[in-house]
Amino acid sequence: MAERFQQEAEAAAILSHPNIVTIYEVGETDEFLFITMQLVKGRSLFEYMMMARKHPVPSKRILPIKTTINIISDVLGALDYAHGQKVIHRDIKPANILIEAHTNRPIISDFGLATSISEVEQNSSTIMGTPLYMAPEQVLNEPASARTDIYAIGIMLFQMLVSELPISKYETPRDLLEMKLKLKEQFFQKMPSEMNPLLNPEVDKIVFKALSHDPERRYATCSELLDALVAYRDCHLRNLF
Repeated sequence: MAERFQQEAEAAAILSHPNIVTIYEVGETDEFLFITMQLVKGRSLFEYMMMARKHPVPSKRILPIKTTINIISDVLGALDYAHGQKVIHRDIKPANILIEAHTNRPIISDFGLATSISEVEQNSSTIMGTPLYMAPEQVLNEPASARTDIYAIGIMLFQMLVSELPISKYETPRDLLEMKLKLKEQFFQKMPSEMNPLLNPEVDKIVFKALSHDPERRYATCSELLDALVAYRDCHLRNLF
């Protein structure tokens, strides 16, 4: 565990990007290992989403579409940089995206599961990740890649665009993972545009390509997904805030 902590901390520490939390030091004392990192004053994206869900006006219970795409775009840019440095996050989710209070800048945090692409093949047999956001290959304990993070981005994007993810109810995280593997492309029961009337059906293609069960059918890079989202925003959201 100590070796893994050191390896993953060092993988994150090589990254320097305005949308990735800065790691200042990785070290140890006689009693524990530690990471010293940037303090981000603000809230997590998860908290912002939960605050919106409680809005008294139903139409305000999701984040504005432009805001969603702008946040996801910044996260994609940061992940594209990380992947270029051979680092995969492996636990992208709203709770790990911090929104800086005075700039509204999204910052990716918690690289606790991050790993170097060159080390992927050497991972243990332990399945790691957050069940809802885990790509099928993670569930099967197959090698992770940039497309693994892209799947998690697809889940997060879908979740931000609608009031509730259209998936079957489940009792335990294990049930969720088994359902994801069994249902494959039918894991989601509705399209985003069926749930949010402000969305053009073109966004469905973007979301579901990112969420393809087969990694080879997803966007190959974060920059490809970013280009698709920017094109959608520029074409369909000109008059929306």
